[in-house]
Amino acid sequence: MAAKYLSAILIITLSFVLCMSAEAQMHLNLPGPSGAEVAGAIVGAAAVVVVVVVVVIHYSKKRTITGCVSAGANGMTVTEEKSGQIYVVSGNVAGIKPGDRVKLQGKKIKPEAPDKTLAWKARKVTKDFGVCQP
Repeated sequence: MAAKYLSAILIITLSFVLCMSAEAQMHLNLPGPSGAEVAGAIVGAAAVVVVVVVVVIHYSKKRTITGCVSAGANGMTVTEEKSGQIYVVSGNVAGIKPGDRVKLQGKKIKPEAPDKTLAWKARKVTKDFGVCQP
């Protein structure tokens, strides 16, 4: 949602800046830049806007994982449905019960343990689907 507002603000600002410079040139009768220079500036500005929007969208995504929770030797684990990966759950584990199928919002943590166990740092339980079906 924030990316939409950011892109709209950037487009309006860019349009305003481009209109202002064209109007100033008309009133001052100064020699202006060539068409190639203007096109280069527009392409450069557009590239910057695209990069900023892509970065904002990438980092603002709410990452989630859905799977069944079970009790493990290192604490609770969740087995993701899509990939079958097993993650040790850390972070905000309130409301997470072994045996339930849940959708967790959070982020993947790089494994630091020698056994390279994947970890998921939960921020919140987005949805509790109830008991896991075998």
